[in-house]
Amino acid sequence: MQIEVISDSEEMTQNIAEKYAKSITTPTVISLVGDLGAGKTTFAKGFAKGLEINDLVTSPTFTIMNDYKSGRLPLYHFDMYRLSSKEEAEELGFAEYFDLRTLDGVCLVEWAENVKGLLPALCVEITLTKLSDTKRKIGFSVKGWVK
Repeated sequence: MQIEVISDSEEMTQNIAEKYAKSITTPTVISLVGDLGAGKTTFAKGFAKGLEINDLVTSPTFTIMNDYKSGRLPLYHFDMYRLSSKEEAEELGFAEYFDLRTLDGVCLVEWAENVKGLLPALCVEITLTKLSDTKRKIGFSVKGWVK
């Protein structure tokens, strides 16, 4: 099942993410899916605010992972854009972050499709689709959920 909402602005996207983050518990792994400019990092900024993180949240494009531990839960923000395989991410030591038995916070992963198979079967997928310069469709679904 997927739930979709429409955002009319960056501020609204951040507000949606902030409200969603307030309901999150640990361990949670979230894949952010969307083209360049779809609003993944904008969503991440609002999400961090919802976890009560006051640090400046930026895209970890060059560092691949930023961690924020000042909030209600630790946030591990990944950007896998520059990686080309699950094996490359494993070589960098990232696999341990996605083990739901030991994860002590929330993993938010941009470009997870570049490291297919690295994330656990049970995770949340948030899809951001650019509808116009300011408007986005945001879809929420749980992957691997067994009824």
